[in-house]
Amino acid sequence: MRMDKQLKVLIACEESQEICIAFRKKGHRAFSCDIQDCSGGFPQWHLKGDVFDYIGKNDCNDEMGWDLMIAHPPCTHLAVSGARWFKYKTGKQMKALMFVDELMNVNIPRICIENPISIISTRIRKPDQIIQPWMFGHGETKATCLWLKGLPKLQPTNIVEGRESRIHKMPPSKDRSKLRSKTYPGIAKAMAEQWG
Repeated sequence: MRMDKQLKVLIACEESQEICIAFRKKGHRAFSCDIQDCSGGFPQWHLKGDVFDYIGKNDCNDEMGWDLMIAHPPCTHLAVSGARWFKYKTGKQMKALMFVDELMNVNIPRICIENPISIISTRIRKPDQIIQPWMFGHGETKATCLWLKGLPKLQPTNIVEGRESRIHKMPPSKDRSKLRSKTYPGIAKAMAEQWG
């Protein structure tokens, strides 16, 4: 997909601003959005609050809305890596699935929902694509599902050797969930180049 105009891009549930910055480098009007403050260093490009408060709104004060949304709904109650705890999370899981379903159905022409291997695949629909960091220049494994609307599959940009499971082996820390959920720069760059 090649676009010759400046896109208005909403990166939902992104405090790291990795994807936001990648799209900004390509000349697009990208904004991260999260209930947390951003850690990417560009608070002027960050919308703090509930993403649904910003759907249908944009910084340009026109009636066009967003051209593209890339969303990273929290995987805490969805990822199969935590399946042993599912029996204790029924209500939280339903709420998380409803959030994902709402994101998938917003009135934005191009959408990517990103999550690890999760129950989204069985409870809502199978992903359109599963990518790995090693397909985009990072010698690590971390299967990441993409549910796409109006977007082509992401094409690998730099397949590298090495299949370290660094994220899985990450020791406990106060920032562990933030570090585990951060988008790899090679994947962010590929999204900006191929979808922008």
